[in-house]
Amino acid sequence: MSLLGSAQQEVTASSDLLFRRRDGAARTGRRLAAVAFLDIVGYTTLMASDETRTHRRWMKILDEIVQPRTTEYHGRIVKFTGDGILAEFTCALDAVEWAQDIQRMVPSAQVEDGETPPTIALRIAINLGDIIATEFDIFGHGVNVAARLQEHAEPGGVLLSESVYDVVRGALGKLVRELGYFQLKNVDKPVRAYSLSADVPVAVAPSAAHRERLPSIAVLPLQNLGGDPADDYFADGIVEDIIVSLAGLRELFVISRASTIKYRDRSPDPAEVGRALGARYVVFGTVRRSSRLARVSTQACDSETGEILWADAVEVAPGELFDLQDEIVRKIVTGIAPNVRKSELREALRKRPDSFTAYDHTLRAIQLINSLDKHIFLQARDFLNRAMAEDPNFAMPVAWAARWHSLYVGQGWSANPSEDAVRAVEFASRAIELDGQNALALATFGHLKSFLFHEYDGALIYFDRALSACPNHSLAWLLSSATLSYIGDTEQAVSRAEHALRLSPFDQSLFSYYMFLNLAYYAKGDYERAVKWGRMSAGENALYTANHRILIAGLAALGRFNEARDVAAKMMKLEPEFRLEAYERTRQPFRHPEIRDRYMMHLRLAGLPE
Repeated sequence: MSLLGSAQQEVTASSDLLFRRRDGAARTGRRLAAVAFLDIVGYTTLMASDETRTHRRWMKILDEIVQPRTTEYHGRIVKFTGDGILAEFTCALDAVEWAQDIQRMVPSAQVEDGETPPTIALRIAINLGDIIATEFDIFGHGVNVAARLQEHAEPGGVLLSESVYDVVRGALGKLVRELGYFQLKNVDKPVRAYSLSADVPVAVAPSAAHRERLPSIAVLPLQNLGGDPADDYFADGIVEDIIVSLAGLRELFVISRASTIKYRDRSPDPAEVGRALGARYVVFGTVRRSSRLARVSTQACDSETGEILWADAVEVAPGELFDLQDEIVRKIVTGIAPNVRKSELREALRKRPDSFTAYDHTLRAIQLINSLDKHIFLQARDFLNRAMAEDPNFAMPVAWAARWHSLYVGQGWSANPSEDAVRAVEFASRAIELDGQNALALATFGHLKSFLFHEYDGALIYFDRALSACPNHSLAWLLSSATLSYIGDTEQAVSRAEHALRLSPFDQSLFSYYMFLNLAYYAKGDYERAVKWGRMSAGENALYTANHRILIAGLAALGRFNEARDVAAKMMKLEPEFRLEAYERTRQPFRHPEIRDRYMMHLRLAGLPE
């Protein structure tokens, strides 16, 4: 009988079969348990597009996979939620193996006559905690954490709370990747989460409008030209890291590695790959290792036009190969992503205004934001508003709206800084709700907490989350550098700003990267270097008032008062309402008392108005 009979049948079956121990005793009271939430990704969209097929497949998954596997792994289904289930296990490892087993089996269970691809993708989260159990339900903090954590799982993925990971880590090895801390709704303390790789193809889940419009990219296995099978492991490791890093850039839709693995040992035709995988851009390359050196060559190609967007080769001594793997990945990712962005922007600019998508509007907004000309900058808000109206569930324009408001306040343009600061936080929070792995949203939220609200410790948690979500997100490294400058951790501040610049050396907003190096070196007390970077920032964009303030302070610290006053005069033309008293009270960002005091002293020495 199907698990989805009448409501009465569900309750009867559940109470008779699932809510009892194997010895027949009712499982009630307070206890420690592993709690698992499982649900269908995009269930409403699936039902709207093909209700009959979706219902049939879901019933098959429940009857043939979920229910028997739950019994096999000594668990119980506590309740059915329509598009998912809540399950309980006495053993955390049983729960984890159950989740892996289910995710492995779900795609093949949906193949019908070999024609229709899988449409149902599941996401699962598991937490180990104290629960209160009755015959028909379970309650408590442990259940709440699992429920909220499940919202952040990827399609086809499994998320583990730290309490689960600590118990099973020895059995999982390298299958687990730390994602950092999540601030879950209605859960007081941040929860550290870990992503568990099922290493199986993910079902083709329903794509929201913005997913369909994002540029899609497939990273193919690197061809091993040396012939030594041992080199395959190294090549696979590079590809895996590239995919993880690109996937963290939420402006790209990255094809899973499980879908590209079939191209191993084949010379790829980018056009063919693009058609087969639905990928606009294809990345491929080779690995060759000899006794003298190892060479990794890669290139990114537009599968529709055949245009090579980016190509590069890295050569290292064999003994340095694994030590430099991260550097190879960084170089590849930072070469691909900016060039894809430029290609997409070129295409967007060719379109008629009435044919723009949410993604196109966002790209246009980013271009306008970087100008920092007030009139042009205000136009960027219009494009972001159009993007959000076009697709309210697309996190990317919402995250950029938060960044826009942060700059709007920072430039001194806002007539109501307090209100716009709150708006910035609201946008960042909304973007995180839409996509908890959006590194831009997480990093912007962290920057807002420190820069506008002076909540430095909380900010650092969000920067950790951003960098866990996308280790090669240059803006996350850059903004985290600012907070470290504010609290006086100046060595780390310099290191992170320099790393950000290495990640994006040709960024559209280089003026911002140079400014944060100016800030970090000023906080460190290295005024010569601070002024060097401040001058470079001003040379890139003379409208960036945040840079002017740090440059003024650095020049004053060196006793170059005439130059400091010249920069101050330029800043006052851009921000005529600026006053030191109000700035010190509201927008002055430093928490470290010694740095804060000398910063304000240097601004006063430069003659800025009180």
